[in-house]
Amino acid sequence: MLHSLALCLLGAGPVLHADEREHGDHELARQALEQGRVLPLRAVLEKIERDYQGQALKVEFEQDGGRFLYEIRLLQNDGRIVKLKVDAVDGKVLEIQRKDHGKDRDAHPRR
Repeated sequence: MLHSLALCLLGAGPVLHADEREHGDHELARQALEQGRVLPLRAVLEKIERDYQGQALKVEFEQDGGRFLYEIRLLQNDGRIVKLKVDAVDGKVLEIQRKDHGKDRDAHPRR
């Protein structure tokens, strides 16, 4: 499972060479998961794909101001792409963006 997490996680962070940044982000994600500081990616994706009716296309793991985040691009069943920022600690969706005819819109299906 850690290997799957590492393959899915792409980087955000300090300016480093691509290989160094990727290795550092994977290591950060692995350590956070092993220490129980973040939810497993699989658990977060299952909830997101169910709640937002779609399939994950891309996942990035980042640390922003000490907060661990999963940034997930999701292809919804209606063909639209949604970008979600999810708190990696509790799985709460913090931000939702969807491009719709050139404008950003809230993509939450329950609103």
